[in-house]
Amino acid sequence: MRSNPSSPVLERPTSLPSTEETAPRQMVLNMGPQHPATHGVLRLVVELDGEIITSVRPEIGYLHTGIEKTCEAKFYQQVVPLTDRINYLDPLSNNLCYCLAVEKLLDLEIPERAQWIRVLLTELSRLNSHLIWLGTHAMDIGALTVFLYTFREREEILRLFEAVAGQRMMTSYFRIGGLAMEPPRGWFERVAAFIKSFPEKIDEYSNLLTGNPIFYNRLKGVGPLSAADAIALGVTGPPLRASGVDIDLRRDMPYSGYEKFKFHVPTSTDGDTWARYEVRMIELRESTKIVEQALAGMPGGPVKADAPKVVLPDREKMKTQMESLIHHFKIVTEGFNVPAGEVYQGIECGHGQVGYYVVSDGTAKPWRIHMRYPSFATLQAVETMAKGRLIADLVAVIGTIDIVLGEIDR
Repeated sequence: MRSNPSSPVLERPTSLPSTEETAPRQMVLNMGPQHPATHGVLRLVVELDGEIITSVRPEIGYLHTGIEKTCEAKFYQQVVPLTDRINYLDPLSNNLCYCLAVEKLLDLEIPERAQWIRVLLTELSRLNSHLIWLGTHAMDIGALTVFLYTFREREEILRLFEAVAGQRMMTSYFRIGGLAMEPPRGWFERVAAFIKSFPEKIDEYSNLLTGNPIFYNRLKGVGPLSAADAIALGVTGPPLRASGVDIDLRRDMPYSGYEKFKFHVPTSTDGDTWARYEVRMIELRESTKIVEQALAGMPGGPVKADAPKVVLPDREKMKTQMESLIHHFKIVTEGFNVPAGEVYQGIECGHGQVGYYVVSDGTAKPWRIHMRYPSFATLQAVETMAKGRLIADLVAVIGTIDIVLGEIDR
């Protein structure tokens, strides 16, 4: 076949364009929503320039439960078990914050013994939370042994929870007006035996990690967060204190008798992943001191407020006194009315500041409950900490902020 002389001639290029000129350097990587290093059902949309992170966008909602809306359909006392499930690592702190908010609306005076037991248990819950963080964070970095050590002590704490509340994790032991019941005989002695040996266990963790050059090099200088950025992003708890902001609600806005306890609030000005590790390690020791003080000065008396129309009567009274039986029946079936108004209560849990905003319309069910949990605010700081770092550093950053997705997807 003869070619048409009028058709355009296609000339072969003399040289091909270089790969660097044609291939885009930007790559979008999905971490999750099932990635083992994200500590929950989280998806991170990561943009990379080679191995350098240029953008991190959290995609949340995979664990949405609608708990805040569910609270509106429950009696006030029925909300307590829901709070357990938001942060399953520190459930007693959730119970405490909610109960304190409703007790403000009711103007209830909580017995001193109940307040001290609440402090003791929330500090044990803080130890439980920090132990899970330490074990999983070290495992993310590659130090597998520490996980076995920390869960050994966590198991002992869960057994203490089971002994006092009948449940290892979702205890619901704190109630509006005090505690569910008096701790069983011999329980305080078990706590004392555990807390006496715990400082030696912290030394074991420190020996495995603090002096480990590989662990140190993976964390030091990684994920920096300035004090100004931490405040602007709403970061609280250990990540905020590791950036040099000295604030702890237990000391600065004491609740449940914390003003009677002496403890040190650790801070650092480095603001990196290593500083956040060091702050939490010191907090393990400080919480141990608070538990020791609570055991040494535990007052006597009742563990429930004198409010028969709000607080369930003791079971023995319910079985022998008609008035107590009537109060029990009415509280369980009809709840109790809370004076109309609104209140905000904040506390310091293991992850940071927890806040409950409760609005009452005068009925037995809350009109509105809004929960402020630290992980939601801390998660948005991931991009600030990880931008410009290697993709390998992102796992270390996620581990060091200690997020719980149940706190985020409510």
